[in-house]
Formats: sequence, structure tokens, C-alpha cells
Amino acid sequence: MAGERVVEALNRGLHDLLGRDPGTLLLGEDVLDPYGGAFRATKGLSTRFPDQVLSTPISENGIVGVANGLALAGHRVLVEVMFGDFLLLAFDQIVNFAAKSVSMYGRRVPLRTVVRCPVGGGRGYGPTHSQNPQKHLIGVPHLALAEMSAFHDPRHVLADLLDRGDPAVFFEDKILYTQPARGEGRIDQLWAAELPAGPLGPAVLTMGRPESTDCLIICPGGVADRAMRAGAELLLRHELETQIIVPSRLWPFDAKPVLDAAGRAAVVCVVEDGPAGGGWGAAVAHELHTALWGQLSRPVVTVAAEPEVIPAAPHLEETVRVGPAKIVTAVWEATR
Repeated sequence: MAGERVVEALNRGLHDLLGRDPGTLLLGEDVLDPYGGAFRATKGLSTRFPDQVLSTPISENGIVGVANGLALAGHRVLVEVMFGDFLLLAFDQIVNFAAKSVSMYGRRVPLRTVVRCPVGGGRGYGPTHSQNPQKHLIGVPHLALAEMSAFHDPRHVLADLLDRGDPAVFFEDKILYTQPARGEGRIDQLWAAELPAGPLGPAVLTMGRPESTDCLIICPGGVADRAMRAGAELLLRHELETQIIVPSRLWPFDAKPVLDAAGRAAVVCVVEDGPAGGGWGAAVAHELHTALWGQLSRPVVTVAAEPEVIPAAPHLEETVRVGPAKIVTAVWEATR
């Protein structure tokens, strides 16, 4: 992905998926050229694959319902929901049909539907176009959740999700679209990246020797840049070395790749983009507590957004979203 923006890597991945299998379809609102989707992720697809890209009416529940029917008929289906806020309009088709269809017919029935949706703030879109609804889907049997990052190739992530045969939701933080995709090795003078061995494995960002890490931050791809800025501030202000782990697959969460790092760190901090309360951060903290009870020197710290709707005004939006300062404060308070 080196030299590409993340949205360009995503677009290339979609081209590859549709090109390698004529039975792969993409559905969504305004996904056809010349518009190519609200964030241009589907640019060029309908021109190259006119029979595989279908523009739909404005009905998220209807779009996902059609996708589920096509998946039951043997197709691999990618759905674009224009904004993650609208994902909840398709909650019935995702939770009550797609996830249950895998196992409720007396035998396993693969259902290869992946719902893509832009999430998160930072763009001034206000309360109805800026939230991250991940917490509402945590723990649904046979439903996989993954998030785009600058360190994971979207082509491999989406292909893996489709190949597994369980329905999935793929969250795409809007801020990432214009950021550069990251390669292996040095990011800047402070950070270096170790890319994942597999499509859904974690990327590891280090600023020094992993064995000397004071703080381990676990966060999804959309928060990674903010976590890196927090890590730099922790080093400069408090002389704390930080390691960051960025998983692609959020749920079911695989704790095994992070246990060694979490067991060594003085502080483990899990950061999520949505508000606290039954969310991803609490679920990950629980798994780490269960696996490392007796090794952790203190409880796992969780950082989440404020329990408010997201304002449109940029200066107010920043008071609600998770920012580097909030991560720094949480980590520093945990060390005292």
C-alpha cells in the first residue's frame, strides 16, 4: 500500500475482489460512476464491472436484506452504507437474519455478506453523521466486526472476511480516507511499524524496545494516529515509553497476540472511539483481566468518548471525541 492514501488502497481492494470473482457483488446508494460513493471508495467499479455494482434506493434495511438473499443464493456481497449512523436502520437484517442464518437451519450455511460503513467524527458532520455504533453489535453470535486501518491492506481484510462465511461489518473511520497507507518499518523519528502476519492480525507500533514498554495502548485503526500522538506526549512529558497494538478484527477479539505485551507493560490502556458502557473497550479489558489475572500490576484502563451526541462545531466536537490529551491523562493517572 506504500504511496497510496487509505481510500485508494480500499478502492484498489474492491477492484481486486470484484475482478477475481464475477459472483462478487457490491450494493449501495450512489455507488455508481461518476459519483463513486460519498467518499469515492467505489470510484471506477461500475464502469469496469457494470453487472456487479448495483445502485439501490435509500433503504438500509432493504439493501442489507437484498444482500443477504443474494448471499444465501451463493454470491459474495459487499454492501456500502453511506454513514455508520444509518447502520442501525439495518439492525434487523444484520442481527436477526444474517448472523442467525449461519447456524439456525440445522447445518452451517455460509453467508458471505460484508457491510462497509464510514464512522467517526472529525469532519464536522454533526450528531447524525459522526457516531461509531460498534458497541451495539459486540457479542452477536456469528457476526464479525473489523475496522480499517492504515496498517492493514483492505483487500486482504475484506477477502478474509468474505472467505470465512460469517456475515461481517467493516468500519471505516472517515479521517483515515485521506491519510497515507503505512508500510513496514520506520514511520517517523519516533515510531516504527510491524505489520500483521495475517489479514486480521494486529499491527504493532513501537518507539523503543518492546521489553521496556511502560504503557501498552490497544486501539482500532481510526484511533491509532491519536494514540501515536498521545504516546509521543507521554514520552516527552513523563518519560514513559509506549507500544501500540492495532487489531483489524475487533470482534470476536483474539487476545492471544497481545498477552505477552500486556503482561510486560506497567499500564494497559484500551481506547475506543464511541462512548463507554457495554462497548469494545470494556469487552477487551475483561478478556485481558481474565487471561492475565495475577500478572497485571493494575486494572486495565479504558478510554472512550464522552456520553454526548457529537456536535458539528469543530471546537465542541473535540470536547466529545477521544483525543490525545484524554489518553495521556488516563495513562498518567494510572501510573500514580
